[in-house]
Formats: sequence, structure tokens, C-alpha cells
Amino acid sequence: MSKTITKIGPADHGRRMSLEEFDEAEGQEGHLYELTRGIVTVSDIPHPFHFRLVDAINRQLRAYQFSHPGQIVAIGGGADCKLLIEAFDSERHPDVAVYKKAPPDAETSFEIWTQWVPEILVEVVSSSSRQRDYEEKPDEYMQFGVKEYWIVDPEVRVMVVMRRVRGRWVETTVRPPANYRTRLLPGLAFSIETVFKTAGLT
Repeated sequence: MSKTITKIGPADHGRRMSLEEFDEAEGQEGHLYELTRGIVTVSDIPHPFHFRLVDAINRQLRAYQFSHPGQIVAIGGGADCKLLIEAFDSERHPDVAVYKKAPPDAETSFEIWTQWVPEILVEVVSSSSRQRDYEEKPDEYMQFGVKEYWIVDPEVRVMVVMRRVRGRWVETTVRPPANYRTRLLPGLAFSIETVFKTAGLT
């Protein structure tokens, strides 16, 4: 007997759903879907400006990946990867995820995405995601085991970096033209100024 697949669309925004059911659901095209602490969150596909920012971030990280073999196993984001955070009943699709370790051996996709932890996550703030990025995701990403969480905020032209230190976040604000360096990626001098300029911000 075939299994019934749950279909979701914009009208399901605010609907309560289990993490397991949401993970197998099919979303109507033209929208983005996350599960926020057991509640379906539906948002519009971001403006191309958001895409330019994410692309500029990825360019620097992929250049580093190429020039420093063995430091980064994979870089994903959006539809490429997800975080199934069981303790919060949340499914997140970060803008950028940096993995330094290979995925775990697992029999199911659900097992992989509940166990494969990225060392660094990056979210680009938009008007609709501000609360989620600043208020909801830090606790979830901390619980999941993420070591650094970067919040790129074009509205105020800064990058907020949260570093895991003894089980809590230590926050640093990076403002252009300063670069950001992390022990997780030795030799990287991440330029938030370049990200903003590439996206058309001066």
C-alpha cells in the first residue's frame, strides 16, 4: 500500500505539523517552506538582491575550498541541504552551510539530516526573516551543534558572528572594511565589504 504524501501550500502557513510529516511533505512551487518549532512557515522566494548576497558569500568560501584542499568537505544551502532539529521540531534550510566532515553513514535521509552537522551556518537577513534569523535560529543552531553562525544583515551593513564558547554564543559584530577570520577555516580572510559591494551596496 502506497504512503500518502502530504501536500502543502501558502494556505498552510501557521499549520501545526510534526517534523517527520513535514520532512516528507511536498510544497507547492513558488514558495519556500520551513518548519518553525512545529509550525509551518511559508515565505516568498527572496528578491534577486538576496541571491546576489548569497552568491557573493559562496564565491569567497568556494575560492577558499579550492585553495585549501581538505578544509571544507561541502558547501550547501537552500534546497541543497537541511537541518532537522528534533529538539525544537524544526526543519531549517540555511542560506549557506559549511561542512568540514563527511556525512554520517545512515540508512535514511531523515537520519542523515538529523546527524550531519555543519560547522558554519550563514543566513542573509531579509525583511521577512529578521525575527527567525536573530531570535529563533541561534537557540536551534546551538542545540544542533553548529560551531559558528554568521548573520549577514544588508540593512545595517554588518555581519554578526556567533561563536560557540563553552556551550553558549559569544557575539562579534564585523563592519566593513574589517575582514573576519575564524579558526575553523585557517587562512580565510572573509570580506563582508566585498559581499556588500558585489551585491551593489556601497
